[in-house]
Amino acid sequence: MTRFSMLIALGVLATAGTAHAADPNLGRNLAATCANCHGTNGHAVKGAGLDALAGVPKDKTMQKLMEFKAGDRPATIMHQIAKGYTDAQLDLIAAYFAAQK
Repeated sequence: MTRFSMLIALGVLATAGTAHAADPNLGRNLAATCANCHGTNGHAVKGAGLDALAGVPKDKTMQKLMEFKAGDRPATIMHQIAKGYTDAQLDLIAAYFAAQK
């Protein structure tokens, strides 16, 4: 690998981590995967038996997500889903739902 190619590769790697942090819609985009069960923007369908997430305080949602991720909270599928996200991503999801009304 030439010296120039090496510098290009290092530059790409150095900026890869900041690309996610710079995306102002990352929390919304990550939370969109929750819509199948918890409704659009966390507004669950009444009578569906699933928790609405919109407007729930961030710390409460984050606590539940971390309990699912650790396997400390009983679940049918949430423990598997939560394990697929980093703690930082779960934090963005919890913050997004807390901001919904």
